[in-house]
Amino acid sequence: MLRRPAMPADPPRAVVRVTQPDLMRRAILDKTRGRLVIAAFGFATLFGAVALKLAMATVIHPAEPRRAVALSRPPAPPAEAPVARATVTDRNGEILAVSLPLTALYANPRQIENAPEAADRLRRVLPELDRERLIQRLSGERQFAYIARALTPRQVAQVNTLGIPGLYFEEAERRFFPQGRTAAHIIGGVDVDGNGIAGVERSFDQRLRAQPNERLRLSLDIRVQLALREAVQRAIDEFNGIGGAGVVMDVNTGEVLSMVSLPDYDANDVGAATNDQRFNRVTVGVYEPGSTFKLLTASMALENGLQPWQGYDASRPISVGRFTINDYRGKGRWLALPEILAYSSNLASAHMAAAVGVNRHRDFLQRMGMTARLRIEIPETALPLVPSQRTWRELNTMTIGFGHGISVTPLHVATAGATIANGGILRQPTILAVPPGTQREGTRVISERTSEIMRRMMRLVVTDGSGRGADVPGYFVGGKTGTAQKTGPRGGYLENKRIAAFIGAFPMYAPRYAVYVMVDEPKPNARSHGFATAGWVAAPAAGMVISRIAPILGMLPEPVTPEITRAITMPMNGRGIPGYNPPAAAPATRPAAPARPSGQPAAAAPQREASLVPR
Repeated sequence: MLRRPAMPADPPRAVVRVTQPDLMRRAILDKTRGRLVIAAFGFATLFGAVALKLAMATVIHPAEPRRAVALSRPPAPPAEAPVARATVTDRNGEILAVSLPLTALYANPRQIENAPEAADRLRRVLPELDRERLIQRLSGERQFAYIARALTPRQVAQVNTLGIPGLYFEEAERRFFPQGRTAAHIIGGVDVDGNGIAGVERSFDQRLRAQPNERLRLSLDIRVQLALREAVQRAIDEFNGIGGAGVVMDVNTGEVLSMVSLPDYDANDVGAATNDQRFNRVTVGVYEPGSTFKLLTASMALENGLQPWQGYDASRPISVGRFTINDYRGKGRWLALPEILAYSSNLASAHMAAAVGVNRHRDFLQRMGMTARLRIEIPETALPLVPSQRTWRELNTMTIGFGHGISVTPLHVATAGATIANGGILRQPTILAVPPGTQREGTRVISERTSEIMRRMMRLVVTDGSGRGADVPGYFVGGKTGTAQKTGPRGGYLENKRIAAFIGAFPMYAPRYAVYVMVDEPKPNARSHGFATAGWVAAPAAGMVISRIAPILGMLPEPVTPEITRAITMPMNGRGIPGYNPPAAAPATRPAAPARPSGQPAAAAPQREASLVPR
């Protein structure tokens, strides 16, 4: 039997005795170690938060750091809230004026320690600032001064890095006009504080502020505006004029689709514009309308009983006092009413106005709105220059009959043309878009019959008279040319300084739009064979406008049909009409009563220019 060997005995263990004081010291060390761990974790958390905040302030969001504030100084007053303005658009939603957000820099001069040093440091970021003016704004006891109105995000960050106490930022807005020069006279502008100072911006200032989220929709069509501006500018350049104007208007609503005054200016830099550029020739400029006013004279005569085939003597000059009224290359014979307009006879028009009489003439012009300001929604409007009731004599009626001795704005002439073409309803022009199908209120000033006859005669002026240049195939344009000498600052007419204008409408069988074009002081050129009258200057420009805007407005050219022909044509005189028997030319120089004419062959019309010459 085997025996298991005996295992060696374990060595004896040493016994360590721990005294009570040692146990207490160990407990204290353990507790201290725990506290140190907690403290270390707390400090790590604190420094981590500081590091994160610093990273956000310097790297992630450098444009929004905390600004140092000198606690010993009174705090800067809060800046005013930015002015919010509604967006302005044309009838199709194209933006004409809009407010864009930006950052402004202002200072509390009481918090600026060293104004010259601060100014020098600021100019490193904003070198466009004037040093002396900047030092002045950073100095003094006031608590608020604007330094810059519009900073880019990069500039904001750079100003922040300067660390200058007393500088602050505010969120603001800037008015921007995306179309630049286009429609600048209508839109107007705002001052540095966002307050409307001209045009639509001034007229609708309260509305734009009170309803910033609702767009203001104008009647303008920016496409038509560009086409009209280009045509007027081309006419100015071709005939070396000093300026020009143009209007396109809906004859049935009075909506102004385009209004051009040249020279113009960039609406975003109105401070750089000259007085001539800021001058609105359409609503503020008053000019003698010349022969365009013969449309009103003819309408008045028809309203007072004149028949289309009646007429007046134009064979001899009219002498009144020291003045002589004459025709420019006149026919030297008796003229029927259509011939008076087509050949633009001053003599016959003067007789026609005088036959109606001074009182009825003045009353008619008042009904047509020719003696008062037009109530359009911009503040820049002028009062026509007309003789007072006390000084309005027969000579005034005779000269006003062919567009001299009265001064109105181009918008007055355009409104009158629209009224004559639309059936005789006068509507004040508007630059606010009218909802489709809305019938604007108006006042009947001439009968539908008179309007129909006038449309036929306006078409005759374009097909056989002085307005041939305005004709556009398929659109049946009608209208009237007008050339008037300009008056000087001391009265009297200026030699070789004239206004050349055309007022028309299309299509004449169912008029939709009126077009007015004017060139100020055109000069003759080789193409015009030495003429600078409206037939050579304004009528072709109007034709160019119509050919370009009609397709834009959704109108296609129409073929000549018997129905259209019957609606818009009439003979130049009563030749071939039973009972037609004109009188011989009257020898008298005073106005003759209307008479029944006899047949005379139509003749081509030379270009017209009014003549009112002192004897």
